[in-house]
Amino acid sequence: MLRALFLLWLAGVASRVTVLAVPPVLPLIRAELGMSETQVGLLIGLPLATWALAAVPGSLFISKWGALRTLLIGLFLTAVAGAARAGAGDVWLLYLLTLLMGFGIAIMQPSNAQLLRDWFSQKLGLGTAVSSNGLLVGVALAPTLTIPLVMPALGQSWRLDLIFWSAPVLVTALLFICFAPEEAHARSAASSAPPRWWPDWRNPLIWLLGITFGSNNAAFYGTNGFVPDYLASMGRVDLIGPVLGSMNSSQVVTSALMLVFAERLRHRVWPFLVFGLAPLVGVAGMLFGRSGTELALSGIVIGASLAVTFVIMMVLALRLSPPADVHRMTAGMFTVSYTLALVLPIVCGALWDLTGLPRAAFVPIRLCTLAIATIGTALTLHR
Repeated sequence: MLRALFLLWLAGVASRVTVLAVPPVLPLIRAELGMSETQVGLLIGLPLATWALAAVPGSLFISKWGALRTLLIGLFLTAVAGAARAGAGDVWLLYLLTLLMGFGIAIMQPSNAQLLRDWFSQKLGLGTAVSSNGLLVGVALAPTLTIPLVMPALGQSWRLDLIFWSAPVLVTALLFICFAPEEAHARSAASSAPPRWWPDWRNPLIWLLGITFGSNNAAFYGTNGFVPDYLASMGRVDLIGPVLGSMNSSQVVTSALMLVFAERLRHRVWPFLVFGLAPLVGVAGMLFGRSGTELALSGIVIGASLAVTFVIMMVLALRLSPPADVHRMTAGMFTVSYTLALVLPIVCGALWDLTGLPRAAFVPIRLCTLAIATIGTALTLHR
């Protein structure tokens, strides 16, 4: 069980580290490729687009080949396409390679969910919390380490930086091939390849889970995507690393605490009311704070709160899904959620461009927090 937990933790890291390698170097990419803020928003949203479009094909792959093989395909595709972005000479090639990378991650996500249900049906809260912790570590690594450590070591090259953060994904794929438990292989082959793969779109749970999960993701990726340029517009480029690092590292700490509390919080209303609305306070602090301490604390509030609601949502999604239909339910949820998360960053960038006001980019993010609190509360009360 420990070996399987560690592998799924690594898969969680691999599903985010290549995506979050971009925000710390976005100013360099934007300057070299001559991108507008709307194009920046599109670049942020493209992985989310493929996560929405390819989630259902991922369910099909799982029904035909099993969750383990589908996960391996996703890992290899993510590693290769993520590293190939370093060779992009214009924004359109960068978009194409980002789409391919996103497709690899998209088919990994329902695979992870199915493996969690197959391998840890009796310890689902623990398994989900460990996997989510790995995902959030993947979210935090690049924003935290890129500017102070990785970029100086790579000669301030954003291209080498993208290659560097793709390497752990390839290593994870090789570790799965070598060390996935034999009994896990057998159980996955027997239980994670049911004939049904198309989501039941008439099931309201898919839509409620998708909208809430999508609001969480949209708030997180929108904040990560626009905080660097927002701080640059204030003339505080020196704070990009500390603010992103504090926001993302707070998610790691919070998700580690959720290893203990995930099962206890999954049927309680107050976590969504408290942590669903807390990002409103964090965004206000980000917009009106001036000192580095104020901005870093605001980032911590945003990151920690979204981490709590993220883990609870994943536990709810797995608990509310029949064991043989986890891949279908989560594929539908990911389709809805990442469609929403795709649209929001583009809207954020368009509002900035149209109004000329950097703060306008954060209006949709604040609306997302209200959706997390209200719909999340309704889902918590569902039996």
